[in-house]
Amino acid sequence: MSRVAPEAADISAAILSAPGWARVAITMPDPHMRERGADELARAIAATLTNGSGEDHRDQLPLGI
Repeated sequence: MSRVAPEAADISAAILSAPGWARVAITMPDPHMRERGADELARAIAATLTNGSGEDHRDQLPLGI
């Protein structure tokens, strides 16, 4: 099984497509919340890089900025 190293842009896109609560949770002072956020962020990155899809999950609501 050969692996191709992901590009930085792919990882960046995966982080930005992760749920917002996970991105915020890794900055919390509570260690339990940080761990949960990091776990979810890692799952989102792995799923995006494995599936090759940088699209948001269909249940993720877009922010109207």
